[in-house]
Amino acid sequence: MVLARSTRLAATLFVAALLLVAHVMIFFVAPREVTMGDVQRIVYLHVSVAWCGLAGCLTMGLTGAAFLLRRTLRWDHWSQAAAEIGWLCTTLTLATGSLWAHEAWNTWWTWEPRLTSSLVLWMLFAGCLLVRSSIDDPQRRARISAVLAVLTLADVPLVVMATRWFRGVHPVTPEMDPRMRMVLLVSVLSYTALFAALIIVRRRQLEYAAEVTAEEHHRGIVTAAS
Repeated sequence: MVLARSTRLAATLFVAALLLVAHVMIFFVAPREVTMGDVQRIVYLHVSVAWCGLAGCLTMGLTGAAFLLRRTLRWDHWSQAAAEIGWLCTTLTLATGSLWAHEAWNTWWTWEPRLTSSLVLWMLFAGCLLVRSSIDDPQRRARISAVLAVLTLADVPLVVMATRWFRGVHPVTPEMDPRMRMVLLVSVLSYTALFAALIIVRRRQLEYAAEVTAEEHHRGIVTAAS
């Protein structure tokens, strides 16, 4: 137990250190963009949470497929954790993207391919979570959610390739100063670590809640039988 606590503390400090380094680099290492100025720095957060949103969708879909193959609820716990964190990251993606678009394109929102496909991803995450909340039976909830999670994977290539497959105003591969690219990479890595840590913590919470529910259900059966 002590070893587990020390491991969790070390992991928390490691993620916190990564985030601190990333934000210091964002504000003090990355050069000021000539056209947009300091507002451009939001792109480091925007790209990072956008990647984490896609990673959440991939994790949700793959662990959902694992549940359909194994029928083990621990895979469903992973899928639900990924759905919740993925929804949060996609929400931040839309929010930061809207702020950036207002400065770059003088509009809070435009129905261009990358933004639209990201909004669809957000709606798919929300739909999966709403379905989960409407079903009480764990196995049935996990089965239906897993099917939806696998289907949601279809939106990932649309988000990734939207700027190449369709015409829009979103930049495809914008030119960046080497220092900007370095800071962006550090930011993506740090937020990926945070994303993974949040999923692990949330999965443990879901697993513990399932154990408590099962124990209470068992006690209820024993009490009724006696």
